[in-house]
Amino acid sequence: MNYDIITFGSATQDVFMSSKKLEVVEDEKFATKKGLCVPLGSKMRMDDVLFAMGGCGTNSAASFSEQGLKTAYCGMIGKDAFGQEIKKELKKHNVSLDLMKESNEFPTAFSVILSLPEAGRSILEKYGACHELTDKDIPFDKLKANWLYIGSLSGKSHQMLVPLIDFANKNNIKVASNPAGSLKTLEHTEILKSALNKIDILILNQEESSKLTGIDFNKEKEIFQKLDEWVDGIVVMNKGPRGVTVSDGKNLYSAGIPESGLVDRTGAGDSFASAFVSGYIEKNDIAHAIQLGTANATSCLQKMGATNGLLKKGEWGSWEKVEVTKI
Repeated sequence: MNYDIITFGSATQDVFMSSKKLEVVEDEKFATKKGLCVPLGSKMRMDDVLFAMGGCGTNSAASFSEQGLKTAYCGMIGKDAFGQEIKKELKKHNVSLDLMKESNEFPTAFSVILSLPEAGRSILEKYGACHELTDKDIPFDKLKANWLYIGSLSGKSHQMLVPLIDFANKNNIKVASNPAGSLKTLEHTEILKSALNKIDILILNQEESSKLTGIDFNKEKEIFQKLDEWVDGIVVMNKGPRGVTVSDGKNLYSAGIPESGLVDRTGAGDSFASAFVSGYIEKNDIAHAIQLGTANATSCLQKMGATNGLLKKGEWGSWEKVEVTKI
């Protein structure tokens, strides 16, 4: 079967737990200098609890399909109750499961998202089946598509990155990648660098861009100059609440975000990246891609769960389209 796009990356069962009684504690021992804390040895009542599908591979697949693209997810879940829920969710979004594997050996990956409304959230993750998938498990003879979308690959699944990109290049398949998981170690970062010139759309956030290039976080133009040397295609820097900057190798395109409410940030990066790629596939226009990606991410922020707020093709939400400035 031929697809418009095939996605790769994690597939998880998420449980969202929200409480106004959670406490933010500032301490240097935390990586972010702040911790989201509960009292040790006691119970805390949650205000809201929600089970939902998560994972960059499945999140993006659902988004691509809602944007009208014939989509398949290529990954692995466990043969357990959580895996069956993921299958149901993907089917609801009309994502093909023909390329997905089910493991008897490994359980489905699982995450707990603790959220303090209007403050932030922390994610507790347990690796599972999707993180055990390697290039040896990929049915390359069935990867017939116009595009491959490679999300964050963690654990053993990182081994898929270069083989997938090489396969795509040999078979005239375009590649979009949001490879955050490939920056977790120096070895993985160097492997990613070796494949950057074969990626058509590279999507990173500002911290990841800084880490990859070794250039100070605030030196945006210098970061893009280095990335443009490495990447022949489009480079997207997602800056969260401060918007996005995109380079086509000649010009920079910049946009902010619309004013909106915020329920939960989980999945916003995936919803932006997948809608940006969808918009670019649709019109081959960076400004349009930025506007669609921003609208989809904004809609995602309004609901708990990474895919519950996704826009369908033709929808833009109740916000004005962001203004895109060409620098």
